[in-house]
Amino acid sequence: MTETRADNVTWLTQEAYDRLKSELDHLSGPGRIEIAQKIEAAREEGDLRENGGYHAAKEEQGKIEGRILQLQGVLENARVGEAPRTEGVVGPGMTVTVAFQGDDEEVTFLLASREESGAPIDVYSPKSPLGAAINGKKVGDKATYSLPNGRSMTVEILDATPYVGG
Repeated sequence: MTETRADNVTWLTQEAYDRLKSELDHLSGPGRIEIAQKIEAAREEGDLRENGGYHAAKEEQGKIEGRILQLQGVLENARVGEAPRTEGVVGPGMTVTVAFQGDDEEVTFLLASREESGAPIDVYSPKSPLGAAINGKKVGDKATYSLPNGRSMTVEILDATPYVGG
């Protein structure tokens, strides 16, 4: 097994890994066969320039191939289990509560791969601007990150505990 850089690793639960692997297996096997049959059936209808069914099937094929590549990338860099975590230090697999500077609002979320979207709470990617800014910080630390509009936002980390599911 080749070691990958820590920031390239996607930590997944066994359930998420199995779900993604199952989707990949379906798309790269029966999914490809089904779309090839749709394309062939549409091709037999005649003139391809004015054949809506053919063009729709080709577009669907492109989406399937894109999703296959995406799944392969995630699974290739996936580690099943739990990321090493330290109570009070923000990292993947942690439930994090932050307060936005200049606002009374607090937000609690799971810092994890978007592929963990089955979690019962909001999931923020460690690669997102907020996730990258707070990763490795301790409770009580402040972090500043850039918003899409170019402005900066500062948050204070109020809590970081290992995610225990829900």
